[in-house]
Order: sequence, then C-alpha cells, then structure tokens
Amino acid sequence: EEPAEELTVAQANALGSAEDYLSFSAFSKKGLVNQLSSDIEGYDKADAEWAVEQLDVDWKEQAARSAESYLEFSSFSRSGLINQLTADIEGYTKAQAEYAADAVGLGDPFCIHVRWQA
Repeated sequence: EEPAEELTVAQANALGSAEDYLSFSAFSKKGLVNQLSSDIEGYDKADAEWAVEQLDVDWKEQAARSAESYLEFSSFSRSGLINQLTADIEGYTKAQAEYAADAVGLGDPFCIHVRWQA
C-alpha cells in the first residue's frame, strides 16, 4: 500500500485559508483560487488549486449566496445578475449563475408573471 502523500506546510495553510474565506463569504471555485493566489494571500497557484480541490463545497449554493449579497445593496435583472456572477471577478459558471438567479427569485421570465398595481 502506498503511503498517503504528506501535505506541505503551504498546502495545509492554503487549505485553512480557503476554509476561513468560505466561512464568512461566498466564492466561486475560480474566485477562491484567485483570492488565495493573489498578492494579498500570496499562495502559489498550484497550492491554491490543490486546497480548493480538497473542499467539499456546493458551488451552486456559493453562487446563490453571492447573488443574495449583490441583491442586498443593488437591483439586478436576471440577465444582469447572471452576467455579474459569470464575470471574471466572480468566476461562476453559467449554470451556477442561473441556479443562483432562480434561487433568489429571478426565475425565467417566461415562467413568472408579475402583476403591477398603480
């Protein structure tokens, strides 16, 4: 039996940082790797990618959390929210962003009818 691969200190620290970030904010997989390997955190990109791969995360739920955060301070159309979530700065996939839009009540406009009253 092969011995388990030992973690480097950098990998262990990157994993701890990734878990810390997710405990207080929502991130896409790509966004979390970028945060960990940014000048602020300074982890090697390979260590950041390794750390994020170790996490058991529902990335669609992370997208929904991000969507909720955006809607707390600004208004978005469905397409605008999806565009925001899939922009490079956020990094969610289109499927994750569409899930998030549905989760916050911005479902497909062909399925939801809103009645405006004066």
